[in-house]
Amino acid sequence: MMPALAAQRRGCRGLYRLYLRCRAAPVPRACHGWQASMKTGSLSYIIPCSRLPVQLMSQVRVYTSNGQKKDLGSEDRNGSTSEETLRKVGTGQDTSNAGQKQAFLKEPIQVKVKAVLKKREYGPKYTQNNFITGVRAINEFCLKSSDLDQLRKIKRRSPHDDTETFTVYLRSDVEAKSLEVWGSPEALARERKQRKEAEIKYRENLFRNQRLLREYKEFFGNTKPRSSAAAMFFKGPGKVVMVAICINGLNFFFKLLAWVYTGSASMFSEAIHSLADTCNQALLALGISQSARTPDPSHPYGFTNMRYIASLISGVGIFMMGAGLSWYHGIIGLLHPHPIESLLWAYCILAGSLVSEGATLLVAINEIRRSARAKGLSFYQYVVQSRDPSTNVVLLEDAAAVLSVAVAATCMGLTSLTGNPYYDSVGSLGVGTLLGTVSAFLIYTNTEALLGRSIQPEQLQRLTELLESDPVVRAIHDVKATDMGMSKVRFKAEVDFDGRVVTRSYLEKQDIEQLLQEIQQVKTLEELEAFMLKHGENIIDTLGAEVDRLEKDLKQRNPDVRHVDLEIL
Repeated sequence: MMPALAAQRRGCRGLYRLYLRCRAAPVPRACHGWQASMKTGSLSYIIPCSRLPVQLMSQVRVYTSNGQKKDLGSEDRNGSTSEETLRKVGTGQDTSNAGQKQAFLKEPIQVKVKAVLKKREYGPKYTQNNFITGVRAINEFCLKSSDLDQLRKIKRRSPHDDTETFTVYLRSDVEAKSLEVWGSPEALARERKQRKEAEIKYRENLFRNQRLLREYKEFFGNTKPRSSAAAMFFKGPGKVVMVAICINGLNFFFKLLAWVYTGSASMFSEAIHSLADTCNQALLALGISQSARTPDPSHPYGFTNMRYIASLISGVGIFMMGAGLSWYHGIIGLLHPHPIESLLWAYCILAGSLVSEGATLLVAINEIRRSARAKGLSFYQYVVQSRDPSTNVVLLEDAAAVLSVAVAATCMGLTSLTGNPYYDSVGSLGVGTLLGTVSAFLIYTNTEALLGRSIQPEQLQRLTELLESDPVVRAIHDVKATDMGMSKVRFKAEVDFDGRVVTRSYLEKQDIEQLLQEIQQVKTLEELEAFMLKHGENIIDTLGAEVDRLEKDLKQRNPDVRHVDLEIL
């Protein structure tokens, strides 16, 4: 233990003597406050240096953000020398070593001060720069149009296609004006509450007012031209539906008489089939009239899907009324068969029904062919994709009606030849199965349309290529194109815009010489900030104009595209 302690003490004394020799020895180069390397024999030691480099203030130059140079070593107003200034900095060193320290550092140190614009804290809610329209200012802040005349008016780019610019107001100005008019926030809140109650009362009386208006029109006579909703039933799908309603209504009446006279299960199924077709097509007519309604705030994209809803309900109705009752009556006939009277009148009514249903089927086929040709689709694609749900229902119902007439006539003929009433019941089951298949197809196709299916890949590719070919677009991501029904498409995409092209588009509309003069006049940070804010806002407006241009081009080149949402990536 004792030899070890002695060796440790000898080692400490050796290090201390080495440290003193290092302090006394001249250092050949500056020790910039990091480490000094000493070598003794074959061993090298890295010893931390406790002396920081000190330079006379006459050699220190400070450069500000505007490039001006300031010499800190010059005498100040009190006549203090650079040596005194150096001591004020707090070097803690004796003046006797000034010559040695000056020899260490020969080149001056340049300190560059970086000017950074102070970041503004806007908080979680900041509405001082918000713009609002005059209508919103009047409704939300209970102001009059005369009150807005005294406020600052700002022209902004309009979001609507029919107007280029429109007038907006600063929200802060409107809020200040409302407080000036009403005196306090409490008074403004009371006025808002009163107006809300008046609006609710008006809505409650709206139905009564509409009824009175209809009574006045009936009394004085309505001289207005026929409405567009009524005109829809004289062409296209509306015409097909109205023809089907008239024919199926007559068929139901005559088939019902034949069933009462003969008691045939197949004839009963045919009568139920015609009744179901008549009710379903009346529902289709209601859907067509409702789809012609103009969009409102509650339904901004319109009521086009009412046709699909009506067709879906029609498919469910066919399944429940047509297929369900036909199966029920066929099973009852199998369980409790009864003899059938003369079928002559039944055959005559079936023949008339075949002719009438065939005529309606031809009308629906011609309409679908014309529409499919206009869309560039085949007959099968147009039907499967349910492009026109109303015509589809008429087509499938009449096709099922023609086939069911053939099935019923065949089964009734077998019953007449063999006298076995089971054939007639089997015919009723066959008609029910046929109606169930048609209803399942209608339910599937209309459900797919209501869920919002995508458009065809070829059409989507054309839309994408049209956007990518524009010089302002770098790339397109997350493309979605939804078929809203009745040849209306909603297109959405994330667009990566080329900022250089947008900026160049902005510069092409500016006076470059005047812009250069503005740049040369910028001398201070405040002027630079004002310059950047002004032109930065204008560039953002230019980007918005480019988005509007792309949306307009998409709609013009693709009439099916009605709604375009381009999001800036």
